[in-house]
Amino acid sequence: MAVVGRRTAVVAASSGLVVSVLGAAPALAEPNDASGLVSVDTATLTGAARAALDTSPVVTAPDQATWTLDVDTVTAVKPAPVVAKAKTATTTPAATTTSRSTVRAAATVALPASVAGSAVLQVAARYVGVPYVYGGATPSGFDCSGFVQYVYAQLGIKLPRTAEAQGTVGTVVSRADAQPGDLIVSPGHIGIYAGGNMQIDSPRPGKTVQFRAIWQTNPVYVRVS
Repeated sequence: MAVVGRRTAVVAASSGLVVSVLGAAPALAEPNDASGLVSVDTATLTGAARAALDTSPVVTAPDQATWTLDVDTVTAVKPAPVVAKAKTATTTPAATTTSRSTVRAAATVALPASVAGSAVLQVAARYVGVPYVYGGATPSGFDCSGFVQYVYAQLGIKLPRTAEAQGTVGTVVSRADAQPGDLIVSPGHIGIYAGGNMQIDSPRPGKTVQFRAIWQTNPVYVRVS
């Protein structure tokens, strides 16, 4: 067996002297070698100090002693993968703007068959949906006579500005002889005959250029050439 020294501190109560005894470094000594023990000169120590040294235990260890150390086992745990929440794409419907040309195009779907055979009606049909504007004579807005004047002007025919004056230009024809594109005149109003019982005109405030039934009683039909 090897002898391993132990640090011992003895306090001499009578003299206040502190004696420190350091054992040999923790190394293995030769077997059964008593010289490896720490010796202390006890002549100068008090009785209490000698008693403390005499009772100090001697620690021994086998020659092939194996040092062991208890260490807590630490297991690394792989963190759970972070799943990013997918963002839900939201689509905001684009604002739909209906232009005047779109309104006119939609309105021309049900044009009378007579339009195909009349250059005047073909021009007039382009402006279906244009709002009535008092005194208006452009595609921004028409009154009744402004509409008729503008349509005929596209064909190179110059008409007066008012409904009454326009009704005096050309040749008056009977209802039976009236043809699509002729003028249809009534007191304070004028439009363009569209065949059958139809006409196209700019009616009144709040309305738009449109094909509609003839509502006038005994209108006058005028052919402009």
